[in-house]
Amino acid sequence: MIVTENKPLIQLCEILQGYAKVFLVGCGECATTCKTGGKDELEKFKKELEKMGKEILGMCVPKAPCVVLQTKRELEVYKEKISGADALLVFACGLGVQAVRELFPQDGLIVLPACNTLFGAVIDKKGNFYEKCSLCGECVLELTGGVCPVTVCSKGLLNGPCGGMNKGKCEVDTERDCAWVLIYRELEKQNKLDQLKKTNPARDYKKHAKPQRLILTR
Repeated sequence: MIVTENKPLIQLCEILQGYAKVFLVGCGECATTCKTGGKDELEKFKKELEKMGKEILGMCVPKAPCVVLQTKRELEVYKEKISGADALLVFACGLGVQAVRELFPQDGLIVLPACNTLFGAVIDKKGNFYEKCSLCGECVLELTGGVCPVTVCSKGLLNGPCGGMNKGKCEVDTERDCAWVLIYRELEKQNKLDQLKKTNPARDYKKHAKPQRLILTR
């Protein structure tokens, strides 16, 4: 789950300066779940943008705008309306915005973001969002009881807690449990405390070179 937040209306007004005719694109998955890019949110922003003098030519909520071919098929229905737009305003994460942009490389159509992309999250049973993974490319969950020290630890420490841990709490955020206390408890449940005696190597930052890609052979 990619968590997003809507940009403030005043910022959207600045982003859309010079673009009178706008088509809105949402997201049927993550942004709908976050309530930042579903049908209801697009309807709300449509009314607000119209109050600011923008002409909203239409809207579409693709199932997953980050999937280019799928989104192309879904937007094809609105081809005529999109061709008359000065800009597309995309209510999705940065991946969705860039995927939509790739659909119109030669059209001179401006594709703009309506959201800020915050983090990848796990959704708990109450519907709350928690960042659990940093997509670091070197997963150590098998060594840490399923708790990611890169993300859950404020300092990303790989070999135990820092000296600032106090009574099981993080020194950066005293309301938060220390990640390594959580790891200890999980390993204790699994009868794997011996794993804490192992020293994890430093992270290979070559794996973090951007942008990355994965080419699937068909």
